[in-house]
Amino acid sequence: MKFALVGRALHRAFCAQCPHPDTQCCPHAQNCPLKYKFDVVSFDFASMVRADVMAAPCDRGIARHVAGIVRPFARSPMKNATPVSADPHPLKRWVSHPAVRVVIPLLITALALFVLHRMSLGTNLADVKRDARGYSGMTLGLSFAAMCVSYLALSLYDVIIMRSVSDVRLPLGVTMMTGASSMAVSNMLGLSWLTGGAIRYRVYAAFGVKIGAVAKLIATSWLAFLLGLFALIGALMVFHPDGLAAVLHLSKRMEVAGGFAILAVIATYFVWTARTPRQIGFGQLKMTLPNGRQGATLSAISIIDLAATAMTLYVLMPADLSQNFFLFFVVFVAAIAVGILSHAPGGLGIFEATMIAGLGAAGRSDALAALLIYRLIYTVLPFLFAVIGLAGAWAVANREKASDTSRTIVKAVGPIVPLVTAGLVMLSGAVLLISGNLPSDPARLGFLQEILPLSLIETSHMIGSVSGVLLMIVARGLYRRMFRAWGLAMALLLTGFVVSLLKGFDWEEAATLAGAMAVLWVFRGAFYRANVTGTLRLNWKWILSVSLLVAAISWIGMFAYSNVQYSDALWWKFAWKSDASRFLRATFAVAVVLSAFMLNSLLSRQSARLKPDPIPDVVRHLTAQATAAEANISLSGDKRFIITPDACAYIAYADTGHTLVAKGDPVGTKEAGIAAIWQLRELADAMGRRCAFYAVSDRYLPSYLDLGLQVLKIGEVARVELATFSLEGSKRKDWRHAKARIARDGYVFEVIKAADLAPVMDNLREVSDAWLALKKSEEKGFSLGAFHPDYMGNFDQAVIRHAQTGRIAAFANLMQTGDKSEVSLDLMRYDPSGPGMAMDALFADMLLWGKAQGFTWFSLGAAPLSGFESHRLASTWHRIGSFLYEHGEQFYRFEGLRTFKQKFDPVWSPEYLASSGRLDAARVLYEVSLLISRGAKSAQDQAPPHEARI
Repeated sequence: MKFALVGRALHRAFCAQCPHPDTQCCPHAQNCPLKYKFDVVSFDFASMVRADVMAAPCDRGIARHVAGIVRPFARSPMKNATPVSADPHPLKRWVSHPAVRVVIPLLITALALFVLHRMSLGTNLADVKRDARGYSGMTLGLSFAAMCVSYLALSLYDVIIMRSVSDVRLPLGVTMMTGASSMAVSNMLGLSWLTGGAIRYRVYAAFGVKIGAVAKLIATSWLAFLLGLFALIGALMVFHPDGLAAVLHLSKRMEVAGGFAILAVIATYFVWTARTPRQIGFGQLKMTLPNGRQGATLSAISIIDLAATAMTLYVLMPADLSQNFFLFFVVFVAAIAVGILSHAPGGLGIFEATMIAGLGAAGRSDALAALLIYRLIYTVLPFLFAVIGLAGAWAVANREKASDTSRTIVKAVGPIVPLVTAGLVMLSGAVLLISGNLPSDPARLGFLQEILPLSLIETSHMIGSVSGVLLMIVARGLYRRMFRAWGLAMALLLTGFVVSLLKGFDWEEAATLAGAMAVLWVFRGAFYRANVTGTLRLNWKWILSVSLLVAAISWIGMFAYSNVQYSDALWWKFAWKSDASRFLRATFAVAVVLSAFMLNSLLSRQSARLKPDPIPDVVRHLTAQATAAEANISLSGDKRFIITPDACAYIAYADTGHTLVAKGDPVGTKEAGIAAIWQLRELADAMGRRCAFYAVSDRYLPSYLDLGLQVLKIGEVARVELATFSLEGSKRKDWRHAKARIARDGYVFEVIKAADLAPVMDNLREVSDAWLALKKSEEKGFSLGAFHPDYMGNFDQAVIRHAQTGRIAAFANLMQTGDKSEVSLDLMRYDPSGPGMAMDALFADMLLWGKAQGFTWFSLGAAPLSGFESHRLASTWHRIGSFLYEHGEQFYRFEGLRTFKQKFDPVWSPEYLASSGRLDAARVLYEVSLLISRGAKSAQDQAPPHEARI
């Protein structure tokens, strides 16, 4: 899928000379040495960008001018937009669905854990712990040194590749630190494009590196790693035949032939890229490959990395399994490859199962101990070092004598804090659960037995396990920057710290939790959403991830007590040496707590909605001065308002419970309107809501793109130029006939001023009710007005009424602009018992009246889904919209509505929806339809009077 990534100036974040750090418009930008013009880069990098465009408003210098995502469509208003290719194959769309991407790797991980469990039958956990404690300091030191060599090699990817993909020259320490930290986080959390990619982008963007360059860096580093990996596989298959027999089940001849084929392909690649720069891709989505020299260097680094990684595990393996390094290395490389192909997070379970199967180590406790220590040294330790490094960078920013480079790095690191802290708290919860599922150390428990009662030990064990699962749940709130989640996490970590010491004097777990508390305290400013509800509410992805993680940790407990004979009495046994009983009770409590929060999340998904505001005087004043008649819909009474401090602009919006949806463009001056747009975005961010702008023109499109929103065309608005409009000619004979017909029936056209509506309001109500009964409809809202005396009293009413009785047969409220640039209508209803052509006559008379009053345009409103392209190369959204427009008459009169408005020979202008995310457009349109359908209730659900400013 192709995205157009639009870059914006970052001068306000990094220019020390800028005198306007908090203003919406900085005149210094034109002279800032760090300014950037709009730049369009195509790259498949949606996940990393999404993590960036939702950055916190507290990082204004970055967030306000960060790249926006625009999915370009046919006839897009963006001049530089890149055409989108035709729809992918349905199977490809299904495979790329977010749910499938999450479920499949987790299922593979669960299957791998099951296989690992089968391979470990007969292995005693006590033996594993004994073997893990048996390593000498020299052995652990060699493993640690090999890990350092591996991460040093990984850091060189960024150093070498950045020289070719970007003109910005970065300090060597910055690139090495960023490369190593991003890989450490990726190895721990998986989803490397999102986790490690986000870290790289945030750091490098702070130095002016464009997002396209960061995307190329990640793609090139992956290419280099795969080249090195397959070069090793090919060489091992050629020079060490039968080495992969346990994994691939190939004959010696087939293995050698396959190795030569792999090496031939790699050699062909190096020859192909040796002289001329080469590109791969399709359409306009291209990536320049590293030249032969650079590719060979990167491949050599990849081989060094793999060799050092293998050595990290090799020195830990039992002597009889590590006699032949080449055999071990063959199995290790195969395990790495299988882990990558599985897409399991960090290759968890897949790597271990492949290593045990390849080395023939099933049922061996010493092999399991080696793999466990390897995971701690190569995965957990670097992750903790990366987290501590990020925390240190944040702390340096608060020192008065910090260098500009350090401050820039810290400012860039800020937006990834929620991701890192969520992973750290999730890890802390897992530590508590694992600790609660394993037997206590007899010596430590004996010491506690002398000073503490058994009931305190039992209670502490239960509280520790429940705190662990709660930390996993609260981690999502940290990811969403919730202050309440931060407070709960601190309380749970403190609780876990205390009970870890009480239940078994587990000072190691306590130290881990204390470190997590320190990190959360240092980064406390990143959790600013104080009024967001749903701190403990999970989405289905988080539910699935936590459930599988808890299941995997529970398997560890079942494995630890596999030698204990199960009986019902275990549940009720309370004794100092009844670890298995404590495990059963804690697991049951964890399952109950997790199930309760899952049900709560699934059954109470709707958040509390903000109620409509009373209409402030400043809104009425600005609406009267608006140049678009549609601004009058703000007076419907079912909206809230963002008003700029200078009272020069406002935005009318509604809260769906998930999204703050603005109706139309800001009303007021353009400069103030841009400020109002950012105010709404910041309010949505503070509330944890999405932000969207419905039915907007192209006037503020650059501002919507600056917010990181996607822009979709949703229809076209018809406007009639009144200066050239008349009823003359054969095309308008139906209108002339309608006017003559109602005149013969004794009806006349009249415009009743808003101040004179009181005597006829009951008559208008009767007509409205009769029309609603005829259409079997109810009042609408949001983008449409509802018949309410307070709303109707804002407008003049165009009516068809009987000349003698004065009874009204049809009416329409006239929305007018103060400068007479445009007039439009909202409600247009008729009495079914009145003259049959009243509506046609009313339309004709309103246009003639508008022309006589000196108005320039008469707006006929929007025709949804009209003006879309049906070309096979048009965007998916355009082709869906075109199909609905042509074939959706049974749901809505799409084509009929445009055909009716086309009779007036209008000028058509596009109307857009600005929203974020790949699927957010469909969600927002659905939520808008709910706002429209419950309009009458919303209009009456007024909030108590209060100050409307933000």
